[in-house]
Amino acid sequence: MPRPRLGVIVPRDLPITALLPFVSRAEEIGLDEVWVVEDCFFRGGIAQAATILARTESIRVGIGILPAAVRSPAMTALEAGTLAELHPGRLLLGIGHGMPAWMRQVGVWPASPLTLLEETTSAVRSLLHGERLTIDGRYVQLDDVALYSPPAVAPPVLNGVRGPRSLEVSGRVADGTILDMPVTPEYLGVVRTAVERGRAAAGPSAPPEHTLVAFALAVVHDDVATAREIVRPALATFGAADWTAQIDPLPFASAFRALRDSSPTPEDFARALPDEWVDHLAIVGPPDVVRARLAALEANGVSSVVVVPTSPDPERPDDPFAALDALARVMSSAVSG
Repeated sequence: MPRPRLGVIVPRDLPITALLPFVSRAEEIGLDEVWVVEDCFFRGGIAQAATILARTESIRVGIGILPAAVRSPAMTALEAGTLAELHPGRLLLGIGHGMPAWMRQVGVWPASPLTLLEETTSAVRSLLHGERLTIDGRYVQLDDVALYSPPAVAPPVLNGVRGPRSLEVSGRVADGTILDMPVTPEYLGVVRTAVERGRAAAGPSAPPEHTLVAFALAVVHDDVATAREIVRPALATFGAADWTAQIDPLPFASAFRALRDSSPTPEDFARALPDEWVDHLAIVGPPDVVRARLAALEANGVSSVVVVPTSPDPERPDDPFAALDALARVMSSAVSG
């Protein structure tokens, strides 16, 4: 059964001594990608990516995401270009708005996040492709700037965004979009429409291709009921306002909001979710079911699915290596199939 590329997110709170063993195991079982996050205030995305690239052989490494407001586009391009020179074809560079609360916490939330994202993404991508830039934008000012040694293989620059207006920006200037969970066929319809609207507006200046990366919650377990119960606590956050863009297109969106509003706590909300909703919002079940869900996402335009490592073993609930062992079963069935 065909499937998109399959990757895993490095847990943001993973002990630093476990970082290299974790990514080495991910490469060993045949995963296509490993992604690092730059959540405040855990660990830096560029430092993690550099270390992983240097200590692995072929797995692609994604940074998802660098907040646009915290770095100069020239410095972002300089760092990414260096990694791409050292490890051609293995870096995926994600740039986004960043969580507003965190950006306000460090004093960099802009008056126009959309403008900042568009100017930053466009500049970084152009520099990585060897262009010399002079820009006097609202947020980005560059005076005759070019990389001394641009990479022979420019890494794709993707935008990590949710809503229609941000997706249009991504369509205009980025090589792809990173979609936060939950990613469903209904939401992908909204995404593709907005991205294509942006690409049409950009015309010939739009990047030649646009790929979609879907982050996902996944539990691989032979008993579907057990997998659902394991994933339920992680679904509690989907009721928050930040997830409106993903929830609104769902056929059960009204009932979802009603359940959320009537639930005393997010935990109560998650416990009350009907099984069929859980199956729609997360990838749960034995390897063949997981592979079928991956294939369905690919059929809806997704090129990579990147999962949160969730242990299926009640004896090791917080062990990300148990999650990798479970994903190995998915990869093994892919090879045998």
